[in-house]
Amino acid sequence: MTDNASSFKLRSALKAADLEHRKKINFNIGRYNAVVPMGKQQFNDLDLVRERAKNLKWKALESMDRNLEEFEIAFTRRGGKVIWAEDSKQALDEILKICIEKKCRTVVKSKSMVTEEIKLNEFLESSGIESIETDLGEYIQQLDHEPPYHIVTPAMHKSKEDVARLFHEKLNTEPGLSPQQLTLVARRQLRNKYREAEIGITGANFIIADTGAVAITENEGNGRLSCAFPQTHIVITGIEKLIPSLTDLHLFWPLLATYGTGQQLTVYNSIVTGPRQNGEYDGPEEMYVILLDNGRTNILANEKARESLYCIRCGACLNACPVYKNIGGHSYDTTYSGPIGAVITPHLSGMHEYKHLSYASSLCGNCTEVCAVKINLHELLLENRRQSVLEGDSSWGEKIAWKIWKKANLNRKLLNGGNKTIKDWLVNKLFKGWTTYRASLNFAPKTFNEMWKERN
Repeated sequence: MTDNASSFKLRSALKAADLEHRKKINFNIGRYNAVVPMGKQQFNDLDLVRERAKNLKWKALESMDRNLEEFEIAFTRRGGKVIWAEDSKQALDEILKICIEKKCRTVVKSKSMVTEEIKLNEFLESSGIESIETDLGEYIQQLDHEPPYHIVTPAMHKSKEDVARLFHEKLNTEPGLSPQQLTLVARRQLRNKYREAEIGITGANFIIADTGAVAITENEGNGRLSCAFPQTHIVITGIEKLIPSLTDLHLFWPLLATYGTGQQLTVYNSIVTGPRQNGEYDGPEEMYVILLDNGRTNILANEKARESLYCIRCGACLNACPVYKNIGGHSYDTTYSGPIGAVITPHLSGMHEYKHLSYASSLCGNCTEVCAVKINLHELLLENRRQSVLEGDSSWGEKIAWKIWKKANLNRKLLNGGNKTIKDWLVNKLFKGWTTYRASLNFAPKTFNEMWKERN
């Protein structure tokens, strides 16, 4: 067992037993579940919309090389600059190079999972550059020195009382402030940072091939301010965020809003096509787009895992997953948690180190059922398990246990031979690994085969 697997099991066990944590998560996911059905009412045929969105992502990824080149040509035509980064180190080096060139001391940053993936904040701080998260949830997490807990709602695990206590400790506010008061405090803290910052960094919800545009969707306006106020705007995005055409946003924006937060459309939806043009009065003087691979082409090369790149990061699969709702986002100790994280992380960061995530699933299929773009997540979890076995990542004890299981199941006499007591003892006492993190198995007094013979 790897160190990652051991620490995952330890953290999971602690969180699963934390009833206060579960109460907060169930409350917040309950609110999400209450509003999503209302958002879905905007679609006449939701199933058809999801199918079309999936097909568009398939189309974009099947010709990714041409689409990325088309994006670069259109974007650079308007004065933008495209940087290709094979891994996180290349991306960080390029960002630092720009920061040094611009004599940057402060960066404002809107919510971006890709920047979490490459650990941008820690890198900038180690280089003497202040990096400020401007999304309220991300700002709360940065104050508490924690990574995001959830793809869409970074501070989902915190109650309003937790946030009030954090602001009192870190910002010397009055204790017990209301959510409205806390929001105003954060707004006052952040507003001047937009004016001070030399560089604004954002992610991209979608990059649009035919127009060379970046689409950003958010609810607070912080992304738009991070784009417009600083003199330099850097977008860092995974290469899988491609969609073929600007007209495709009429599908993806409502889907992302509905499955992400239950809205019909998020409050701020921006299409950025480059730096400030002649005759324009606002916007950055320079704009860069960093196209990050960082293992994504490994997934693209895998015919079965490829569809996981269709993901639009709505977070619906996390909210539906019974495992996530019990152990929480931080137990995974990865950038992407929940079912989608369990699918893609072994391919991005190594199957041997992260194969355990694909086993942290009930295989109930609820993640597949709620996916906005119909990714067969539970089947991909099984495929990861299969691949880890083929690569020889199974322990000796696991191999022996499954050989015995196979032999027994291929022999009816062996299967019927032991009574309930013997079977219970074998699984629950002899093979103790089964019950370490699971409830005991209790076999029926008679097998179905035995009951069938008695009746016939």
